[in-house]
Amino acid sequence: MTDSSDIIAVIGFGEAGQTFASAGGWARRARVYDRLTDAAATREAKGADYARTGVQGCDTAAEAVAGAAAVVALVTADQAPAVAVEAARSIAPGALYLDLNSVAPETKRAAARAVEAAGGHYVDVAVMSPVQPAALASPLLLSGAKAEEAATLLASLGFSKIRVVGPQVGRASSIKMIRSVMIKGLEALSAECVLAASEAGVLDEVVASLDASWPGADWGKRADYNLDRMMVHGLRRSAEMEEVVRTLDDLGVGSDMSRGTMARQAAVGALGLKAPPQGLIAKIAALIQKRAKAA
Repeated sequence: MTDSSDIIAVIGFGEAGQTFASAGGWARRARVYDRLTDAAATREAKGADYARTGVQGCDTAAEAVAGAAAVVALVTADQAPAVAVEAARSIAPGALYLDLNSVAPETKRAAARAVEAAGGHYVDVAVMSPVQPAALASPLLLSGAKAEEAATLLASLGFSKIRVVGPQVGRASSIKMIRSVMIKGLEALSAECVLAASEAGVLDEVVASLDASWPGADWGKRADYNLDRMMVHGLRRSAEMEEVVRTLDDLGVGSDMSRGTMARQAAVGALGLKAPPQGLIAKIAALIQKRAKAA
């Protein structure tokens, strides 16, 4: 029998939630809610995800959150503020709210105000790598007044790379958001570059020139990986880039490049190529064909 003080609520059970729960053996302690169970078209599939990982599925966020020692929020960027407000309605006094969502510092600070007003303890958590294949070895940055306590809890859930970066909510997310300017920006630039090179019939020459300029970079392999990430996760990454734009604008440094990244990520993700073919040439061909059909 699991003690109630050991129970965690997981809100959002997509790739990250399923990966972490499976790798960490969370079945005995996790109560999970995902909004896809609200719709008849997706309820059965999401229920199968619960069954496969052994977690306890809940019909509402309130059911998952009530009495839990901690809430782990793993939703898309656009849903993060509403989820924090909803969870705050049911959060137990003194419970930790671990916000692992990829959103701007001010978005997290607004969520923190809702959670703290309800008696919970908000912790800003930034996941600093793709969850696959790293899983519980994904580096986590934590900030907030209860960050040290949260680090202990996350270690008990199996995470192995945890670092507290300060007591201020927003510090961890600032690091992640500003890093994404470069990481997701390079993805978008490489996609734009190889698509244009392919259309011009000079892909091999362009890739060879890039490799000569950055020895050891292997731009063909890098572009292949970047296209893969954008095809599968472009829409989610575009939503995260919207939060990056907000971060930059709040800082007053301008966000023109990141706005372009947001648009390119969305354009590739919207093509719906969730199972990309192997190899750079095949990916480019699939993108061009899909775009032509959509035109």
